[in-house]
Amino acid sequence: MAETIPSKSNIIKQSSECIKDSQNQICRELVSQIEKLQLVVFNQNRFKCQSSLLGLQSELIEAYFLKNLSKKRISLMIPYVNKNC
Repeated sequence: MAETIPSKSNIIKQSSECIKDSQNQICRELVSQIEKLQLVVFNQNRFKCQSSLLGLQSELIEAYFLKNLSKKRISLMIPYVNKNC
């Protein structure tokens, strides 16, 4: 059975929520979903999109592991995901 690839709009919506409040399970699953999508765009030679998705993954991981450092997080990568994907 083929795995479903999440839509860009769904990833952006969930990413915004996770960066503001890194809810454990949802955010961990989102990192995995973005991984699947970035592998798909890599195979399509869409390297700007892939790089933007990798940057977004980094922001989510940072928000998850460093959630006590700052409550007012913003995503720098979401605009790039919008533009490049």
